Amino acid sequence: MTLPPGARAVVVTASNRASAGVYEDRSGQALAAGLRELGFEVEGPHVHPDDVEVLAAALRAAVASGADVVLTTGGTGLTPTDVTPEATRLVLERDAPGIAEAVRRYGQPTVPTAVLSRGLAGTAGRTLVVNLPGSTGGVRDGLSVLGPLLPHVVSQLRGGDHQPPGA
Repeated sequence: MTLPPGARAVVVTASNRASAGVYEDRSGQALAAGLRELGFEVEGPHVHPDDVEVLAAALRAAVASGADVVLTTGGTGLTPTDVTPEATRLVLERDAPGIAEAVRRYGQPTVPTAVLSRGLAGTAGRTLVVNLPGSTGGVRDGLSVLGPLLPHVVSQLRGGDHQPPGA
């Protein structure tokens, strides 16, 4: 199955240091590039500090823009400043926990700490929102899981029928 025409994705990076210009947002750039390779028109990465309200506002704006997919990178760990899941929880209408679990499971054999990610996945309106870790490796793992799913998900959220991926 291929992506429906005009599929759009928005990338949001959560990072105090990248938003302050301390270092370059490599994970957001990698995520945007990976989504383009999958055939998406991509907006971002939009880099924001680790702040629940700021991130929730960015996610709401991305959903309101009509994006099919909003992917975040960063802020999913256990440090006190990691608040991306809390911001995402404010935006999600329906959970899709299997997606977040699949991302964690995919990375675990090579990066045992992948299970520490608190990332969420779900929908807001007709938009899929998924939190990915804030590393280029975590982004690559996330895209490995999401790549085969996204054409079907986008089709479903646009009102498509129930054909399984690969049909």
